[in-house]
Amino acid sequence: MCRFLAYRGQPILLEELVAAPAHSLIHQSLHAEEAKTGTNGDGFGIGWYGERTEPGLYREVRPAWADENLRSICAQVRSGLFFAHVRASTGTATSRANCHPFAAGRFMFMHNGQIGGWKQLRRPIEAMIPDSMYDCRQGSTDSEAILLAAMAAGLARDPIGVMAATLARIQAMMRDAGIAEALRFTAALTDGERLWAYRWASDARPPTLYWREDETGLVVVSEPIDGHREDWRAVPVGGCLTALPGEEVAVGCLDTAMREAA
Repeated sequence: MCRFLAYRGQPILLEELVAAPAHSLIHQSLHAEEAKTGTNGDGFGIGWYGERTEPGLYREVRPAWADENLRSICAQVRSGLFFAHVRASTGTATSRANCHPFAAGRFMFMHNGQIGGWKQLRRPIEAMIPDSMYDCRQGSTDSEAILLAAMAAGLARDPIGVMAATLARIQAMMRDAGIAEALRFTAALTDGERLWAYRWASDARPPTLYWREDETGLVVVSEPIDGHREDWRAVPVGGCLTALPGEEVAVGCLDTAMREAA
């Protein structure tokens, strides 16, 4: 499974979270501690918001630990909202187009998990993406398909309810196809101002997700990036986190939205 990091707060250099900490995301690309595999070397990506409403992206197929450009960019780019992701592929090709995060308009998204039986279900799930949006599809991952299907269903209007409805529809497809593998969805989504994070799985075993907030801002991670574990709070299984401008971080229940959507 992949590892990721999301930040929203005062503008900081990306290196402060992506590269500098003892257990930074770059370190996790080779030495993850809470993933199924310790190595996440199937590419990486960073995405950030600057002067424009749409995010900038840098994605590469090399492992994060071996790309000197990543450290150089992180040492120069300052942002108040950014994502970073190191990839461990669940079966799709290692290519730039398949590296997270994904962007569609002002939205940016990254995912740690899987759609069980993706090869079998790829065609019907991609059919959830209308022709008017299919040109946005650049890669072949299940993650990007989830994003575009949810956007087509009105994600901007209701990022929790619509995402839950999209997952419920995919879960129904899996059930009808007799697929026993799990649907696992630990993910982060932003529109450049608001931030949401989700932790859900059909087998109640989603990948880990933690968050911490201080005077600088909010950090959401797959696993803590430093040794101060007491400062980090786990997003509960079946939970979702919402961070809106001017409001306190709220942790809600994605399970409830899933049941309502089913």
